[in-house]
Amino acid sequence: MGIEIERKFLVVGESWRNAVESQTRVMQGYIAAGDNATVRARLAGERGFLTIKGMMQGASRAEYEYEIPPDDAVSLLRDLAISPPIDKVRYRVRCGAHVWDLDVFAGENAGLVMAEVELTREDETFEMPGWAGEEVTGDGRYYNVNLARKPFQHW
Repeated sequence: MGIEIERKFLVVGESWRNAVESQTRVMQGYIAAGDNATVRARLAGERGFLTIKGMMQGASRAEYEYEIPPDDAVSLLRDLAISPPIDKVRYRVRCGAHVWDLDVFAGENAGLVMAEVELTREDETFEMPGWAGEEVTGDGRYYNVNLARKPFQHW
């Protein structure tokens, strides 16, 4: 079983931009969103993915991700997504031993900038960058599936 362990933070300021290693436009939508799991289609640059995620338990959850043809990802987003896709640019930024993913949201989630760091254990230590603000790991409003249902600009 695949396990994802991540912590999420709101981003403060723009200083992270000086350390960007790469960036990718991401469109993602949810095919199913139930009490136990979500199924997501994603187009990240020129690559497509289908991801199944379990419910969060602390900072961990089951995750299964499979690369699919990009045209399939586009079709899933267009034909089967249960809400409009999330549009964001994902920036990869190194801080210490970890590479963080910073998401700058567009559309109805514009104004939201979040960072997440993936860990190998929930108690793993990591360097906290100066641009990492309030931790929102346990706040369901910031889960992408919920941002698709109730975008940031409608809070």
